[in-house]
Amino acid sequence: MESAEWAGLWDAEAGWLNTASYGLPPRVAWEALQAALSDWRVGATSWEPWDESTTRARAAFARLIGADAADVFVGSTVSAALVPIAAALPDGARVLTDDVEFTSNVFPWQVHADRGVDVIAVPGDDVLAAIRPGVDLVAVSAVQSSTGAVLDLAKVVAASKEIGALVVIDATQAVGWHPIGVAGVDALISHSYKWLMSPRGATFGYLSPRLQERCRPGAAGWYAARDVHGSYYGTSMDLAPGARRFDQSPAWFSFVGAAPALELIEQIGVSTINRHNLALANEFRDGLGLAPSNSAIVSTSLPGAEEAFAAAGIRAAVRGGKLRASFHIYSTQDDVHRALDALKPLLH
Repeated sequence: MESAEWAGLWDAEAGWLNTASYGLPPRVAWEALQAALSDWRVGATSWEPWDESTTRARAAFARLIGADAADVFVGSTVSAALVPIAAALPDGARVLTDDVEFTSNVFPWQVHADRGVDVIAVPGDDVLAAIRPGVDLVAVSAVQSSTGAVLDLAKVVAASKEIGALVVIDATQAVGWHPIGVAGVDALISHSYKWLMSPRGATFGYLSPRLQERCRPGAAGWYAARDVHGSYYGTSMDLAPGARRFDQSPAWFSFVGAAPALELIEQIGVSTINRHNLALANEFRDGLGLAPSNSAIVSTSLPGAEEAFAAAGIRAAVRGGKLRASFHIYSTQDDVHRALDALKPLLH
């Protein structure tokens, strides 16, 4: 799909540079959600048509990361998706993470400190060197939320495999704009409300077959059953095969919006989105006097930037004391120019 074809698919107001906080829905996703809400309001349908979106979204996510849909489970938060993995760690396990890792990929490991599970945090540039014998699991983000730093996933996987450590990736800030796959990865979890431009409440998780066998589906309910309609009541438990036994009962409307959004990303192509986002991000970096990067997230220390953006109607974020601007498929050169014009008095 060419840029002229996708330009009219969003209703973004100028100055939105905060997809790293939440993404804007394409019109097709917004309209699907409104239709479902209208049906809900008057009781026009049962829930099964809404749930068809869960199946579509699961399949689309699997295709985006190069996984089999049978190895993808659904839920509502990243931290909850990590619970069965953390519970499967042996007593005394050591978990390596980045010292600015988003806490949804930190706290699930730390709560097992009473079992001797030790979480070791090092600066991002030191993560690779810190993958040494004694580390049992590497838990890092594919793209860091606060800095925008892009992980060299292939090197992390290779180093982890040398010592037999599990690799658990939080891809929330990556899937949708950054090409990423699950080769050599044991778990890849992503929320969808940022770069996948979906309603908050739809999370996807890939579990490798070997990790599925190590984990217990402790949150299993009716939706994790082989036959969901036959598992509403009683004590007979027959869970679904594959990763679906780790499903949490989905927030229907979140997946109603997620399915068309993910399918649109497929139509446009992640590589196309990647080129678009990086071109704008690097134009913004150049205007700030920063070197080009491979990230759609720009993080910089610039005193007064938050106030300047607010005065100009530019919506971005401050994370870790730094201005954070993020560029996605609906961002434009005009957004870049508006942002740079707002910051021009601060640049020397």
